[in-house]
Amino acid sequence: MRITDGHLDGFRRAIAQAVAFAHEHGPQLMVEVFIDEERMLAHSFQLYRDSDAIRTHWRLSDPYIREVMEHCTVQHFEIFGAPDHDIVAALMTPGGESFPFTVSPRLAGFHRLETSRTDELHP
Repeated sequence: MRITDGHLDGFRRAIAQAVAFAHEHGPQLMVEVFIDEERMLAHSFQLYRDSDAIRTHWRLSDPYIREVMEHCTVQHFEIFGAPDHDIVAALMTPGGESFPFTVSPRLAGFHRLETSRTDELHP
């Protein structure tokens, strides 16, 4: 994301609120945001279990996303994996405006993320 000149503090506040909301209510397995103040660029990495989780995220977080977008523009959007066709179609015209994105299907790999469910009771 390219942060709009003069909006760095507003961007920081909006991102902090959005991430706090996602941490509390969102379906993401992981959210990390990095900022390059010198170039006024930010990078957000989000990990989802599946396309249903993305739909849930969009439904819940729309007000927070709108607040963030008041302070930046999307320069490029990358998707790694195989989202459902409706997810890709929705990315083609967010708010009627298109932004560049790529979809890179998974070839191979593994993860060591914790897999215990948060709704399970632990002794």
